[in-house]
Amino acid sequence: MTRRPPLRQAAAGTIIAILAVLVLAADQLAKYLALENLPYQEPVEVLGDFLSFYLTRNPGAAFSLGEEVTWIFTIALAVVAVVIGWLAATRVRSRLWAVTLGLLLGGVLGNLTDRLFRDPGFGVGHVVDFINTPWMWFFPGMSPAIYNVADIFIVCDMIAIALLVLVGVHMDGTRDNDRKEENESAGDETLLGAEGDQFASGGTVEGFGDEFPVADPDAGIPAAERGLPPLSEGEQRAVEAEAEREAEEYEAGREPGHDNGRSGSGAQL
Repeated sequence: MTRRPPLRQAAAGTIIAILAVLVLAADQLAKYLALENLPYQEPVEVLGDFLSFYLTRNPGAAFSLGEEVTWIFTIALAVVAVVIGWLAATRVRSRLWAVTLGLLLGGVLGNLTDRLFRDPGFGVGHVVDFINTPWMWFFPGMSPAIYNVADIFIVCDMIAIALLVLVGVHMDGTRDNDRKEENESAGDETLLGAEGDQFASGGTVEGFGDEFPVADPDAGIPAAERGLPPLSEGEQRAVEAEAEREAEEYEAGREPGHDNGRSGSGAQL
């Protein structure tokens, strides 16, 4: 099966930007509808104990941790958004990575928007949460997590990133198998390069000084014949025929060019 070529850098960045905007819009729309239609901190059952709505504002992280240091989460979200933007501009050429990072960026921007622009003030805003699934993340003594659409994308895409790393999909569009084949192919090359002897006669292999001198192409050729033009096809055939004749004479016990005394002497009595 032919593998699709990697994305261009601009195409990967476009995918990430579009998905991020879509997730950000979905998150903010869901929060707007929750604020307009749900009572504050009163449970509204949707599917019994499986799903309910519970509108609240969270100054901290998951499970309301870190409520007194909201600004730290604001900085952390901003750093994550900047890193994803940098990766989109410089590294990502994989479709899978572009989709995953685009959705993750949208989730990060959704909560970062709350931190920046919601009450009680810029940079310390409280995140709007309203989705409650009591059967999830339940620990004795700790209240169930209440989250939002942005949180869903952040958690799911962090899991997706872990899976991409585990299966060997790289941001540049290559996979571990591709890199292994390239390394094996590179290992078949000689010190002189993939094309063989690429160095001038009498030179040396680059990086090895005089330890590996390149063979002289004129070695073994009589001095009188060096520099002569190559034989024509007819001359080459004549040389080959002469060589075959001399080989046959040698096998018959005669030195090439001699008759071993068998001619011109007559029979002896």
